[in-house]
Amino acid sequence: MTISAASRRGFLALAASGAALGLPRSGAAAIPNAPPLYITAPEPLPAFKFSDASGRPLTLTSFHGKFVLLNIWATWCIPCRKEMPTLDRLQAKLGGPHFQVVPVSIDSGGLVAVKKFYAEIKVERLGIFLDPSGSAMQVLGLEGIPTSFLIDPDGRQIGRETGGTVWDTPSVLKFLSHQISGRA
Repeated sequence: MTISAASRRGFLALAASGAALGLPRSGAAAIPNAPPLYITAPEPLPAFKFSDASGRPLTLTSFHGKFVLLNIWATWCIPCRKEMPTLDRLQAKLGGPHFQVVPVSIDSGGLVAVKKFYAEIKVERLGIFLDPSGSAMQVLGLEGIPTSFLIDPDGRQIGRETGGTVWDTPSVLKFLSHQISGRA
């Protein structure tokens, strides 16, 4: 069986994105107009509980009606530390009535650890959301962090990314703006 040059190029493009190998999409920038995360068929995420900084209990249904970029992270996670400023800038640029970044920390240190971290790296626009039990890891079937989910206004996962991502690049902003405006 011979493989055409076009097929080889297609495979190399997929491999560069990590898709052919089931790897995180950190190489997505190598493919023009590639979305910043794996696009999935719309499906509900399992329900899990977390809280805001005031201790108010929340679930994903608390954000019904808007696009959500749910990010599961921890202060001790090196890729998370690098990713968090980009999520803060993303929230500054796109956050509003139709979109919100929801970073849920699984730090056992809870609010104190996250507040200290936000102050250290100057996170100013993200809310604080907490899951100090780390139950999101098990409920969502995560193998590592950071892991992000793009959730549509109906509460269904439509994209997923494992590993650190730069969330405020022009291509990511264009992709997310297009998603939001298509449903807003």
